[in-house]
Amino acid sequence: MADDLQRCVLVTGGAGFIGSHVVRHFIRRYPHYRIINYDKLTYAGSLSNLADVQDAPNYSFVHGDICDLDTLRFLLRERGINAIIHLAAESHVDRSIQTPLLFAHTNVIGTLSLLQAACECWDGQWEGKRFLHVSTDEVYGSLKPGDSPFNETTAYSPHSPYSASKASSDHFVKAYHDTYGLPVVLTNCSNNYGPYQFPEKLIPLSICNICNNRPIPIYGNGQNVRDWLYVEDHACAIDEVFHRGRDGASYNIGGVNEWKNIDLVKLLIRLVDEQLGRPIGSSERLITYVADRAGHDIRYAIDAGKIQRELGWKPRRSFESGLRDTVKWYLEHTEWVQEVTHGVYEPYDVEKYNRS
Repeated sequence: MADDLQRCVLVTGGAGFIGSHVVRHFIRRYPHYRIINYDKLTYAGSLSNLADVQDAPNYSFVHGDICDLDTLRFLLRERGINAIIHLAAESHVDRSIQTPLLFAHTNVIGTLSLLQAACECWDGQWEGKRFLHVSTDEVYGSLKPGDSPFNETTAYSPHSPYSASKASSDHFVKAYHDTYGLPVVLTNCSNNYGPYQFPEKLIPLSICNICNNRPIPIYGNGQNVRDWLYVEDHACAIDEVFHRGRDGASYNIGGVNEWKNIDLVKLLIRLVDEQLGRPIGSSERLITYVADRAGHDIRYAIDAGKIQRELGWKPRRSFESGLRDTVKWYLEHTEWVQEVTHGVYEPYDVEKYNRS
């Protein structure tokens, strides 16, 4: 890789949930890097997610679409970008069922546009270059109770339009490595949770609904299992893979922390009730079972042994600690929740944020 002093990293989707944590992590840990946040600012992305670092001297923002190949070519050449951390994606399964073409366009064509721009602009000068593609464990499909967790050799078997679009993007990333030699590395992570997650996902939606005495929707019988990973642990894992992962390799990133949806919601109820001074468990009356999601995968579980063996990474945050802090954050940031759920984002000045 290039000398750290020359590192210029383009983070796509850097105003989103995971992306904002990655941007913040890199800005603070590597003040000698130039970090460029490239984001379209759709409903799930907001510059308010990065208000605490927006004036950092090594940070800049560019408003743009990953499907815009001409802009990507210009940006890579004009800014001297030599590394890409690709997080931009449509990510909500429910929305993918309603708008599969949008997911295919953003997640497949957008990734392909980034790959093509990198391939053209770096033009075979691969030394010091890196393309890190962040994907999901959902590409592997569904596990049954008792099945071994997903590992990096598990065959892809996506079941939703979202997971199919991410599986396709993964294959394109690998194809550009195998065909053109583009220096890539891939990660597939389990469900993230933590501050700044848009309140359509299970944990923030449940927290907000408990606070406001609204029904908490639970798909089917609530027995679906997910592995949960604190978002800051994920940012640290991305850091390790970015700097020390092997070219062409994939790394699964998981929390080793499986929970049934209904058990997780009941735990959230206890934590929120406690912090709001309500009788513990009183909000269980809000649990509302709804028709199951189409093609709803039964269980996800990640074997993160490879990244621990090769790079020494493992999750640091306990689930109890991470979940308590997450609940506290949402209770203390009701204004942020109101802004993003009403589509009101912090205004941005293109001239200010497009600075070099």
